[in-house]
Amino acid sequence: MGCPYRIGYGNDLHRLAPGKPLVLGGVRIEHSLGPEAHSDGDVLLHATVDALLGAAALGDIGELFPDTDVRYRGMDSSIFVRRSIELLRDRGWRPVNVDAVVLAQAPRLGPYKTAIRQHLAEMLGLGVEQVSVKAKTGEKVGPIGLQEAIGAEVVVLIEPTGPAA
Repeated sequence: MGCPYRIGYGNDLHRLAPGKPLVLGGVRIEHSLGPEAHSDGDVLLHATVDALLGAAALGDIGELFPDTDVRYRGMDSSIFVRRSIELLRDRGWRPVNVDAVVLAQAPRLGPYKTAIRQHLAEMLGLGVEQVSVKAKTGEKVGPIGLQEAIGAEVVVLIEPTGPAA
């Protein structure tokens, strides 16, 4: 019998462009730059999806929601998270906690972190105390620091819902 818990890691990175909306963790952020992406480009939710799917060995976001599929053009990434949670539950898993880092030189995310944590917790069926969201800059170095890109890294812990997992 294996360990009753599994850990998953996900990351995402998108180029930034002027005039695009910026959404992180399902929350609209006021900023002059937003991601160039097929869906809404929410790097935090994309990384969360990959972490969830990886923990349960269910593939990755590109396999389930390919950017070549027109159905996902401009789609709210919350839908990807909810579908991933359904897949986990169908296979006998549920999330325990989430630890996330958003990598962005700007804007400052402090005013948005509570709303992002609450939205993530709601989507994942967790208490807000089980969701951590941190923000890091690129120290004005590389694509993150030069505001050419935005990224996110997420770690999740999942546990079995019963003996079937």
